[in-house]
Amino acid sequence: MVNSVILVGRAGRDPEMRYFESGRVKTTFSLAVNRPTKEKETDWFDIEIWGRQAEIAGEYVRKGSLIGIEGRLDFNKWTDDGGNKNVKPVVHANGLRLLGSKRDNAGEGSFSQDFA
Repeated sequence: MVNSVILVGRAGRDPEMRYFESGRVKTTFSLAVNRPTKEKETDWFDIEIWGRQAEIAGEYVRKGSLIGIEGRLDFNKWTDDGGNKNVKPVVHANGLRLLGSKRDNAGEGSFSQDFA
């Protein structure tokens, strides 16, 4: 069995970084991926990334940045105060690629940087 996701889209918001007492770091952000349909539908994904790549995402990814993500699909499950069960899909990224131009990310010119 394989659980593998590859997405290319634009960051929907600036990343949020969290540092833990253990020294680990987690970065989260949303990713907008356009469907190739006449209606130009957009799918939204919550991205979670850990470690060195989380630091890179926090430093270089900004709202609107064109990025590629490799990872696996997971489901966060919880029960709210009212007893309702909730499920939220999350992509746990293990690969990050900055795409597009440096202007999109930090400067000028065209580049692609792989942090997998």
